Amino acid sequence: MADFVKVDDIKCLADLASEIWHEYWVEILSKEQIDYMIGKFQSEKAINNQLKNENYIYFFIVQNGEKAGYIGMSNKNDYLFLSKLYLKKEFRHKSIGTKAFEFIKGYAKSQNYTDIVLTVNKQNENTIKAYIKWGFKIIDAVVTDIGSGFVMDDYIMRYSIKK
Repeated sequence: MADFVKVDDIKCLADLASEIWHEYWVEILSKEQIDYMIGKFQSEKAINNQLKNENYIYFFIVQNGEKAGYIGMSNKNDYLFLSKLYLKKEFRHKSIGTKAFEFIKGYAKSQNYTDIVLTVNKQNENTIKAYIKWGFKIIDAVVTDIGSGFVMDDYIMRYSIKK
């Protein structure tokens, strides 16, 4: 289901992220903001920095031998931050996201976390519905200036892991 992303895989991950983001976000964000965010958060340089300096770990979501998407998480002091959970279009609505979330919960438990926290764009309605279905609760809202005149307008959501 999930393969650990190694340093040698970073270019492949960055290419996959660019492919998915350019397909997925076009209905919510401008092309300029998508390009900016990929450079800032999902380029080879950004991913390298996240792995080295921000306690990130990435996994490819693999379905029938194909890279169907990816997961990015960051280990925080009090919670696991789910930063990225993306699937290619042809793999959505096939319970693969739910299986990926089961993997994420297992990882969180193995690291002794009691909470998984994420941010999600307020206009990303289908994803918000999926997170709520999985048991996440909206706990706050935040607008974050990410530079170059762009902002992220997000809900903060939390999932409490049952003992």
